[in-house]
Amino acid sequence: MVYRMGKIKFSVGYQLIEEGEIFCDIVEKYKKRIEEVYFPWLNLPSGRGPIADKTGYINWQAQKQLEYEIKKIKKNGIKLNLLLNASCWGENSLSINLANMVISIIDYLQENIGIDSVTTFSPMVAHIIKKNFPKIEIRASVNMRIGTIRGMEQVKELFDSFVMQREYNRDFKKIEELKGWCEKNGKKLSILVNSGCLNFCSVQSFHDNVISHEVELFTKANITEEIFGNCWSFYRNKENWKYLITDSSWVRPEDLHYYEKYFDVVKLATRINPYPKRVIEAYYNEKYEGNLLDLFEPSHSKILYPYVIENSKFPYNWFEKILSCDKFCKDCSYCLEIFKKVLVKKF
Repeated sequence: MVYRMGKIKFSVGYQLIEEGEIFCDIVEKYKKRIEEVYFPWLNLPSGRGPIADKTGYINWQAQKQLEYEIKKIKKNGIKLNLLLNASCWGENSLSINLANMVISIIDYLQENIGIDSVTTFSPMVAHIIKKNFPKIEIRASVNMRIGTIRGMEQVKELFDSFVMQREYNRDFKKIEELKGWCEKNGKKLSILVNSGCLNFCSVQSFHDNVISHEVELFTKANITEEIFGNCWSFYRNKENWKYLITDSSWVRPEDLHYYEKYFDVVKLATRINPYPKRVIEAYYNEKYEGNLLDLFEPSHSKILYPYVIENSKFPYNWFEKILSCDKFCKDCSYCLEIFKKVLVKKF
């Protein structure tokens, strides 16, 4: 089978893989289309859980493996992006202690490896980096939900680039507007193309803050009963499965080429996906046959079992159709009809 080699390159998320093919080797295989690898710093809070601390049990080899892999990635000419993108730093949010920690981490990485950019959620962290490391690109996290020109203008003194609010991924008029502003103001714009989250999620801020404090939460006696409102409980109701299509921001690998006009690099979420190689390979080839949900973070595949959303069953003109959508879902049944076609009982 011959695949199309697209123009867009990828920023992919590092994952500490303890068995089998390690992440730097996956990057090596697909390096023609990988521009950057973004990575957390061990057990610091970020947009995902810690990579070395599992309920108090520390993987002491994690530091060595992380440094070994990102050094190897850097030698391959691939850029490195440090994640300091926690939505909350607790009592340290404005502290000199946090500022000094940020400086010390970047000092260490610059001396031993060399990084190109930092992604952060915190304007305070961005300020400290801008003040002490003016040559490092500072990127606004997708979780900041910056999706307007005014929003970018508000923080333009702090950030050199933006990962656009994902809810506008399928709104090319909005993308053109934001891209135009970035070009005029010497900024960069990117998008996250494989988020499995609900658009305009009501509990995203709560969830992001919980993840930021995950290490602390491990030490508490927590409520174990299900709390309604999160996406997992929402999708347990089969009637809500349609929102996996109608209220999502993901872009299928086959539709990536529509974005070549606007983006040189797009972000792929691969930090917690159980099969990061499969995700990278699908977007690298711009072709995938299988359960579309398996390419996303979060995937929600387990909730739908034994059903899958079969990617190969989407009609060839599906994306062009939704691009012209007026978003008045109550007056249209197109997405629901497509959902019925692509939902397949596999097992």
